[in-house]
Amino acid sequence: MDLRLDALSVVTDGRSLVRGLSLEVPDGQVVGLVGPNGSGKSTALRCVYRALRPSSGTVWVGEQDLARLEPGHSARTVAAMTQEGGVDVDFTVEEVVALGRAPHLRGNRALGARERDVCARAMDRLDIGHLAHRGVLTLSGGERRRVLLARALVQEPKVLVLDEPTNHLDVRHQVGLLSFLRGSGLTVLVVLHDLNLAAAACDRLGVLCEGRLVASGPPAEVLTTQLVGDVFGVRASIVSHPLTGGPQLLYSLDSTR
Repeated sequence: MDLRLDALSVVTDGRSLVRGLSLEVPDGQVVGLVGPNGSGKSTALRCVYRALRPSSGTVWVGEQDLARLEPGHSARTVAAMTQEGGVDVDFTVEEVVALGRAPHLRGNRALGARERDVCARAMDRLDIGHLAHRGVLTLSGGERRRVLLARALVQEPKVLVLDEPTNHLDVRHQVGLLSFLRGSGLTVLVVLHDLNLAAAACDRLGVLCEGRLVASGPPAEVLTTQLVGDVFGVRASIVSHPLTGGPQLLYSLDSTR
């Protein structure tokens, strides 16, 4: 299912956080939002998973205005893992993951065999099956991130929205997560701070600066020395990845402007 941000703007306390953002995420592709801190990336994502109502503009899922969908339908269409998402009560891992099935269940109906299987597969895919009976408050930050992503996956959404999903993950789980996203078949909009990971994982990138989209397209076209200097304020050399041919950035410690 396509996702489209159409002239999205967010104004809070007289300050424009997102300014006329238009961005397309084609069906089955991974599109990354990158940009400096405070550029509007997370704010834009909040509009997509309906934690924030845009001041103007529309979020389209397929041919439907997301704001007009009833909450249950919306939750079955778009799932999110946010920066702030967490669990304050010491539920077990399997209990937290099972919460993702709520949009598909009526009332307090218990999980059936299919629901339990969906949860088990998601936990195994994210390497947390062995943690199923652990309390989430006993987990490391990276383990909790994987639990929250599993919860989003068991919603069986058409669109997945992820805000810095690799935070707290070790290298193996970063690579595994991004590889999974590339092969998932889901429409994915993801905020990433690591430009090299973004270049490797995303079909397209959108670059935000001061709330505006300043560039979009395939990573090889977007990530130029000029853009990285202008937007991020650092000097970088762009080289080809020896295995994939994709762009990779090399920084030096004295590269800040």
